[in-house]
This record gives sequence, structure tokens and C-alpha cells, in this order.
Amino acid sequence: MTDLAPDGRKKGSRVWTDGCYDLLHYGHASQLRFAKQFGKKLIVGVYNDEEIELNNGLTVFEEEDRYRMVSAIKWVDEVVEDAPYITSVAILNQLDCDFCVPGDNTTQFDDGKDTYEEVRKSGRYREGKHTNDFVSRILQSTKTHFMKDNDIDELKAKIKELSMDSGVRSPWTRVSRFISSTKQIQELAEGREPRPTDKVVYVCGAFDLFHVGHLEFLEEAKKLGDYLIVGVFGDEEVNKNKGGNYPIMNLRERVLGVLAYKPVDEVLIGAPTVIHADLLNRFKIKIVAEGTVESEYLEKDDLYAESKRRGIYTTVDSESGMTTSCVIERIIECKNLLLRNV
Repeated sequence: MTDLAPDGRKKGSRVWTDGCYDLLHYGHASQLRFAKQFGKKLIVGVYNDEEIELNNGLTVFEEEDRYRMVSAIKWVDEVVEDAPYITSVAILNQLDCDFCVPGDNTTQFDDGKDTYEEVRKSGRYREGKHTNDFVSRILQSTKTHFMKDNDIDELKAKIKELSMDSGVRSPWTRVSRFISSTKQIQELAEGREPRPTDKVVYVCGAFDLFHVGHLEFLEEAKKLGDYLIVGVFGDEEVNKNKGGNYPIMNLRERVLGVLAYKPVDEVLIGAPTVIHADLLNRFKIKIVAEGTVESEYLEKDDLYAESKRRGIYTTVDSESGMTTSCVIERIIECKNLLLRNV
């Protein structure tokens, strides 16, 4: 592993980054991965709800959910809850961090003061990476963000960046593409293969606007075995079942989002909406798990028929009632509250 950070300077031992991390998505994960390349350990400060509302507005996810989501990202070593909104030299010293590598959450107060001004002046600031915002899609009714089948191969470079970067010491994640027309699997990226003794668990879904309910489901599913494969449905399949402008995030964004979490060992891109014998045999799947939240897929019975016939089907309770619909309702609620206060 190189001793130099992306900016050509020597890596630190402990690196600090901070933010709201609300509606955490693959853009945030990419920012965290980038920050991790600056040091051996990544310490992430997450602001509490009160600080964010005071300085930036309402949050979609409450602080406890945001802390939990950030701590589950592969490149995160420690999470500091209730992090100060202003990043100071004192906080870097207190946590023994060499420098700060922020995302795009650099903000200014009414007097124009930069929240990172002090660490900039001290020379303990490194330029970070920008994230993306998906909220506007939720408030619109468009399908222009959907991916077509022939766009899927463009995922390769980004997948390798997020799933196989041993240079930042993250657990590797394998990625496969299921081609439904030929019933064959093509490997897009090589990571840790399941060992012969591993019990392989398979789950599938849209995983749109990845939230704490998804995370808890994957964590519980992983406990059923040793190796977790996550199938992510294609955009057209999701839209066929849910309608409107669903999925809010396209296949690329949803796959890259799932890849970022610690319980996931392998991701199946454009997974079939029927778990047939070919898939079970190819991946040597021993357990197929479904969450207890009501499925929104019309083909639910067919989806798990072969798994039930083999006696490998089970359900897991994540103890979370959070759904993608709940997230969207919360976003719209926040928007309406903001408009009323204007």
C-alpha cells in the first residue's frame, strides 16, 4: 500500500471528516472512501439533529439512524456522535487526528465565516470529494435517470473503485451481473469468493433510497450464514411493480450504495425477479431470506417458489418499520415545513 495520499502528500495515521450524512447514498460512501485514502483510520463526525436544524434545516433521518448508517460503511473506522458543526484544531487534537478531509458540506455562516476556516489556516485541511443530491428526483415525476441494459457495463470502473480497493483496506466485495436472456453470470469484479465451507445467504430487492431498515435487514440476513449475496433489481422491473418515477435511484446508484455496507459480500446486478434453480445452483445458495415488511412486488409468490420447494426459504425480522415510502413521505413533509416557514 502506498504511503502517499491522493494529493501526493504523506498519509496520516488518523483522518477526520464530518457532515450531516442525511439520506446517506453512494455519493457519501465515495466521499468516505476517498477520505480514507488519506490515512490508516477514518474518523467520521456526524452532527446531531439540533445542530443541523439550527444551521442547515430539517433532517429526513433522525440522528440515531444517521449514526448507525455511517458506522456501517466499509471505510469508516470510528463514528463521533454529536460532532461540532465547526471543525476546530481542538477537535482534531482531542481525537488525535492529523488533518481533516471534508466532503462538499463546507458551509458559511451569515457573517461569511467558513466552518473549516481554522483548520484551513492551520494547514490541517485536505481537499475532499463532492457528493450528490437525489431529493429533487423525489419531488419530480421523471424516469430520465433510469438505466438501460446496455448502460450496465459502465458500472465496471466505479464498482472496482468501491468494491475492490485494497489500497484503503476495506473488505472486498464481489460483483456479478445476471444476464436474464442467456441465464448466465458474468463476473464484473473479483473479490473474496465464498469458501467451500461457507453458508451462502441470498436476499434481493430494489434497495431504493437505502435506509436503516435495509441495513438492519442485511445485518440480520448475514447472521444466517457466512457469505451474503444481495440481488438488486433492474430499473424497469422496479418501475413495472411500483409505477410512478420509481426507482428514485437508478440501478447504478442502488448497486453502488449496497456495495458500501459491511454485511455485503457480493452484489448481483439486475437480479431476476424470480429466484430460479439456475441462480441457486450457480451461487451455491443455502439460504434465501426475505424481510417481514410487506413486499411491493407482484411476483412475490413466484419469486420464492423454488426456494420454498427446496426448503431453504426463511424470513428475517429487522425490527424496523422503515420503508422507502416512509422516507419519501418524510422528505415531502420536510419540504412542506420549510415552505410554510419561508
